[in-house]
Amino acid sequence: MREMKDSGIEWIGEIPKEWEVKKIKQLSDKSIENSFVDGDWIESSDITDEGIRYLTTGNIGDGEYKEQGNGFVSKDTFVKLNCKYAYSGDLVISRLNTPYGRSCILPDNYSEYVLAVDNVILRTHSDKRYICYATQCDGYQKAVEDNAKGTTMKRISRTNLGNILLPFPSVDTQHRIADYLDDKCGKIDRYIEQQKQVIEKLKAYKQSVITEAVTKGLDPIVPMKDSGVEWIGCINASYAFTRIGRLCFVTKLAGFEYTNSMVNNISNHGEIPIIRAQNVRMYKFDKKSICEYIDYSTSLLLNRCSVTAKSLLMTFIGAGIGDVCVIDEKNRYHLAPNVAKIEVRSMFKKLLVEEFLMYYLGSDAGKGEISKISKASAQPSLSMETIRSIQITLPPYNEQVSIVKYLDKKCYSIDSAIEKKQTLIDKLNGYKKSVIYEVVTGKKEV
Repeated sequence: MREMKDSGIEWIGEIPKEWEVKKIKQLSDKSIENSFVDGDWIESSDITDEGIRYLTTGNIGDGEYKEQGNGFVSKDTFVKLNCKYAYSGDLVISRLNTPYGRSCILPDNYSEYVLAVDNVILRTHSDKRYICYATQCDGYQKAVEDNAKGTTMKRISRTNLGNILLPFPSVDTQHRIADYLDDKCGKIDRYIEQQKQVIEKLKAYKQSVITEAVTKGLDPIVPMKDSGVEWIGCINASYAFTRIGRLCFVTKLAGFEYTNSMVNNISNHGEIPIIRAQNVRMYKFDKKSICEYIDYSTSLLLNRCSVTAKSLLMTFIGAGIGDVCVIDEKNRYHLAPNVAKIEVRSMFKKLLVEEFLMYYLGSDAGKGEISKISKASAQPSLSMETIRSIQITLPPYNEQVSIVKYLDKKCYSIDSAIEKKQTLIDKLNGYKKSVIYEVVTGKKEV
């Protein structure tokens, strides 16, 4: 049983008697000036298609490098802005965005790198793998976040980051711990990756099930016909083909309506909940995340954009463009400026089932139509006119009902399987975190 002592740091707790607690800045190689290095601010206009690879905070994962983006900085800009090189094998720490203080070791994907101002390098004779593992501890990341400042965007200063404390054994022990965690975490990560691949296969299967059902129906032996649309392919020969605007009323809250009549009346409590894009998930209305309201009189003033009957909601701009769900609530709601309402006209209620239209828009056929339309402009978005022009299959009403029942049951089964896999992934990530914490604080000897 090894002898332990109080580290004096709450999140670290007890550590082996021979270990130390050190500030990050005390780990730097004193022979290198400016161990935390960065240049002047690099603007988006400085980014080019070739030159020295430019890394933002998005490239710094929690213990892993993320190869994303394709920005470079020219040699002239590098010199002009007094930048400094980063190299493969360097330990890089991010000062911005959660989890705060995350770090990774740069791979040999490129011979040289230049860092965004919110990334810093720690050059040290300590085992950089050990430091990288230590910075994955929740307690460390909370300590960094607690020292971060800012209103719209919090970041920790280099001085405050340098003063964050970590537990440190001898270099030989660091090597041994890093070797152990490389092996242990590697096995966990590989198993997590296997579960992620299963989830992706389940998602692809779900997508194929939906697409087959809404375009070809449930009978595998019925005749087919060419839809004449590349991304739709063949459809059930008995199905009609129409456009959303012929059967549905499609509208949104105009920007001037929001500015002139609504924005000054929004509060975090009130009579009428406001539906924003964050409340529209693919196939699911998320009313739990509603956090803004308007009064009833304001909603009446903009009555066209209220939601009082069973309708479809669609995000028509932004990251969730094309996400669609059905809302069938007794209470009154109101649209925000980024969500459209698609309401089947009363005279066509026996021609089109709302849930069928929802599944169709989420199928490969519907997504293909939405993708074609949204990419037609510099800022991907869907106008109400383009939503009205979307082509859809129109099976007989009773068949739509059967398709919806089938897809509800099938998708529930697939979603349940995905949820179980995601729960397992979450547990594995939690287990990995606990293993790292126990080892880098010396509570578990390796």
